[in-house]
Amino acid sequence: MLSGFTKCPGLFYATPAQDGILSRIRIPGGILNSKQCRAIAEIADLYGGGYVDVTNRANLQIREIHQGINAEVLKRLQKLGLGSNNTAVDQIRNIMTSPTAGIDPQELVDTRPFVQAWDNYIKANSQLSALSAKFSVCFDGGGIVSVSDRVNDIVFAAVLVDGNVYFRLGLSVGAKGKPAKDTGILLPLENCLPVLAALADVYLAHIDASSKHKLRLREVVNSLGCENYLQEVQQRLAFPLSSLGQKEKFVERTATKYHHIGIHPQRQPSLFYLGVVLPLGRIETMQILGLAELAEKYGSGTLRLTPRQNILLTDIPQQWVADVQSKMAALGLDCSVSNINSVLVACSGKRGCAASITDTKGDALALAEYLKNRVSLDSPVNIHFSGCAKSCAQHSKSDITLLGVSVEEENGTVEGYRVYVGVDDNDLQFGREYQFVTVAKLPALIERMLLVYKTQRLNHDETFREFANRYQISQLKQLCDRSHVLNQCQ
Repeated sequence: MLSGFTKCPGLFYATPAQDGILSRIRIPGGILNSKQCRAIAEIADLYGGGYVDVTNRANLQIREIHQGINAEVLKRLQKLGLGSNNTAVDQIRNIMTSPTAGIDPQELVDTRPFVQAWDNYIKANSQLSALSAKFSVCFDGGGIVSVSDRVNDIVFAAVLVDGNVYFRLGLSVGAKGKPAKDTGILLPLENCLPVLAALADVYLAHIDASSKHKLRLREVVNSLGCENYLQEVQQRLAFPLSSLGQKEKFVERTATKYHHIGIHPQRQPSLFYLGVVLPLGRIETMQILGLAELAEKYGSGTLRLTPRQNILLTDIPQQWVADVQSKMAALGLDCSVSNINSVLVACSGKRGCAASITDTKGDALALAEYLKNRVSLDSPVNIHFSGCAKSCAQHSKSDITLLGVSVEEENGTVEGYRVYVGVDDNDLQFGREYQFVTVAKLPALIERMLLVYKTQRLNHDETFREFANRYQISQLKQLCDRSHVLNQCQ
């Protein structure tokens, strides 16, 4: 049943990695039921490393597989709704939406039906197997937990115009790694699926479907020009694409309050969701089983994966929130925004990827352990470890980016990280370069940077990125060096 190796893994398209075979399970919209959780945990134990990783598209990855997953097991997963019945389209990227769809108190529209409709369309139309495996679609319902700033080929972002809800259409265009650009087109909700089908059809008309290395949608749009691309889309539709004279732009929301972590009220009265911290997106099978049991006993029997590599436990009655917290703690999990792991991100690193220069996951976990009793954060700071310039784990910019490099020194080659901080809305991939630091000296440097941020920020609402942007790099270094000297004197 396995269809050989491809660059992008799927359930039926396994991919070799440094630590064994990698299998990815698409979870449209990121929603899992407890039966699916138990099946995934069983497979991770029997075939993999006894854990699963939540990805930045709310997929699940099973790693360290050293023998092919039995065909009967794969069929069982299909029956449980894990993995498409049409294996030809299984490699296409997961459909992204807010993890709080349908429960977000401020959302304009519940996007779950749109996710389901597009997933059904993909499975029913085998010609879509010719899409690039990286063809990515996102639905943002306009709520507190936004995903419209995530990097996707196509974005439908809900907006309110004259009391009516529309989707604002965004397309990937221009430079690599940028969020989708607002086209200015407003779509009535019922026109969403036909437009999406037409967008995919125009893409297929301009690529070599037989090629193993397909152009990205961005490349096709850049080649044709956005206006020409949309004209071809219009030719396939029975209704006009219209901007309705509106000029609203997508607003990049950086989720400074991090509502995907912590305890938050749902739109349903007296119900809460708990955003669970997963260190680097990894969860042990024992923890998956424990959360599934909590979901059944106290909630609606479902868990939600987030594109920020965490898990939501939803529909918890207010009177049971404290009990659920206590039982999560017994599993070694918590939902505290102050937990350094809440926004610590790392790619698979050189243990799992040949392109990586450094052991990003190991270094990130060591940093978290070092900081645990040294720095108490009262607002999250997003720290991103990337083993190479591809930035697979996080495409959006972070507060602090650590890019793995090796440097030749007198005593030989030394592994370390180039540190980048701050800055938005520019062409710098990671931000402003701060300095190179060896792996051994990294934890102490990050500690100094975080302590300076806590003591020098204007107020509690100022993010690390805003704080860093107020200074020249030389000034930031002076502040950190001064802090280091004062600590040594105390």
